[in-house]
Amino acid sequence: MSSANDPIQPQEGETPVSEENSFASVMTRRLNRRTLLRGAAAASAVAVTASVASKAEAVKAATAPAPVAGFQAGSLRPVLQTGSDISFLSVTNDAPMVPPGYTVDVLLRWGDPVVEGAPAFNPNQLTASAQAQQFGYNCDFIGFMPMPEYGSGASDRGLLVVNHEYTNPELMFAGYDLEAPEPTKAQVDVELEAHGLSVVEIQKNEQGKWTVVADSPLNRRLTGTSPMTITGPAAGNDLLKTSADKTGTEVFGTLNNCSGGKTPWGTVLTAEENFHQYFANQDLMEDGDVKDVHGRYVFPKEATERLWENFYDRFDLTKEPNESFRFGWMVEFDPYDPESVPMKRTALGRFKHEAATVVPPTAGKPVVIYSGDDERFEYVYKFVSSGNYEPDDREANMQLLDEGTLYVAKFNDDGTGEWLPLTFGEGPLTAANGFKNQGEVLIKTRLAADLLGATTMDRPEDIETNPVNNKVYMVMTKNDRRLEEGSAEAAEKPVTQEVNAANPRPVNQDGHIIEVTETNDDHASTTFTWEIFLLCGHPSDETTFFGGFDKAVVSPISSPDNIVFDLDGNLWIATDGQPSALGVNDGFFLCPVDGPKRGQVTQFFSSVPGSEVCGPEFTPDNTTLFLAIQHPGEGGSFDRPMSYWPDYKVPTRPSVVVVQAEDPTKRIGLV
Repeated sequence: MSSANDPIQPQEGETPVSEENSFASVMTRRLNRRTLLRGAAAASAVAVTASVASKAEAVKAATAPAPVAGFQAGSLRPVLQTGSDISFLSVTNDAPMVPPGYTVDVLLRWGDPVVEGAPAFNPNQLTASAQAQQFGYNCDFIGFMPMPEYGSGASDRGLLVVNHEYTNPELMFAGYDLEAPEPTKAQVDVELEAHGLSVVEIQKNEQGKWTVVADSPLNRRLTGTSPMTITGPAAGNDLLKTSADKTGTEVFGTLNNCSGGKTPWGTVLTAEENFHQYFANQDLMEDGDVKDVHGRYVFPKEATERLWENFYDRFDLTKEPNESFRFGWMVEFDPYDPESVPMKRTALGRFKHEAATVVPPTAGKPVVIYSGDDERFEYVYKFVSSGNYEPDDREANMQLLDEGTLYVAKFNDDGTGEWLPLTFGEGPLTAANGFKNQGEVLIKTRLAADLLGATTMDRPEDIETNPVNNKVYMVMTKNDRRLEEGSAEAAEKPVTQEVNAANPRPVNQDGHIIEVTETNDDHASTTFTWEIFLLCGHPSDETTFFGGFDKAVVSPISSPDNIVFDLDGNLWIATDGQPSALGVNDGFFLCPVDGPKRGQVTQFFSSVPGSEVCGPEFTPDNTTLFLAIQHPGEGGSFDRPMSYWPDYKVPTRPSVVVVQAEDPTKRIGLV
């Protein structure tokens, strides 16, 4: 879920868009029209910080919303919603907004100390050594792990595990020019340490507010340079061997950690998504199978926009053609053991993982994990372990993700579906088609799925199971290149790109959500039924659909991304892309999936300019909601900010916020 609007890389899951239509350009034009903060860049970072402080306060005051009752049908700027249980806000102000009766507080910001003894954040003196001990950049997945142990149900103390997907150097460093980047090695080293994830112990104080336990021995950073082990069927494969690792089993770092998941044995799964953007010079490689596989994963043809390859050979495909095969995996680690070494679990496949949702398992039954490949025209996957889950044997459960079957989904037009196994030697997955063994099937997951005839999807994002009705909800965030049925252009594409029943809209700019029922309610089943639950967008758009609910009383919503369910089985949706689609900040929405209000989308939270909302996570008792505010101010720069949140000074800082009812003992959504 790196931003759909990320200016340092192609839109997530997409090839580069024209400069005229890029999000940065759109936002720049919008800011020009609003005549906000377009002064010349300051001569230095210190000067910038000093010069913008008063402007930041002015922006904060000027953009404070003035709610208006009622719903303006047909408007692209929604206002307060009436006739619903929770008020609705959608604005463009530079501060998060929640309905009356709730509070929103910043808990963790980029640069906050994580490891005991870490230095305080100093934006004018960023160093790799400091960043390796501080909260990383662009927070995404959030996992709340109760303390003192997982499964305890504790909701007043726990470990917060937060992914740091990528970096925005133009927002981190004064004078950084995205049009002609010339990063220094020192800046690149800071970026490497700002990737990965953080583990931070938190607890409620006497007033019911959350605080960081600064001296916790469990606080930890994992970064783009941390040692990790490769396990499973692809471990030791020739394609994973490099000049620095002749065994193909050891790798430094995890990159582009998007969403993730939690296992019932108390470990965390962190998903490596857009790893392609770090590796340069695909076109300059020698022709052959390795180059062709890289092409299927859409690597930069020449230099990357980050230019890490200028300082580290491992990011240059002409020098280390196999290094990139060591990324794009699901990584498992134990947050309760600060000495544990993360493991890249190759049995779950190699693609641009959005998430890893572990279905609550039954004792003596396999573990099932769902994951989407977040790129246009890619696929939905699920993994079923060979071994069975044993509640009282954590050590045995820690090995479950190294053996099993990876499946890819085929959605039939009649509302049925099949899970197709990616198993070496079965069907087309043979040596004749370029696969030497199961390890290669998993390294080349996308190519294997192509051969099986899986259904191409509109950027599969989060996939979650509902704890109440046991159904699976699959988020397709958008696909503005989906083609009309039967078009000549679609016939020329290497994979099917015309509309299909599960992705029914051409030029799908708003995304949709699919509701899946596994056969016999068994998540290990190889067949399922499905139906469209939401076709997102403005309700005035005749192609939208809200579970059958009256469109006159729903909130506009676009670009669904991450989802989560509360204890009642209600769906909550975080968005990534509303500024370009609806002209408002991204937000967080409530939507019942059953009963008379099925499909009634109601906005609950509005974010800040340039950001997406991601990582939604409830405490077990549903009294606290954690949200990650990723890349606030994206579209601006350190020198020319478009947001000053959360400190209302330069630089803007990606942060985790906490939402609670004013009475912190009450559940979210029931005030």
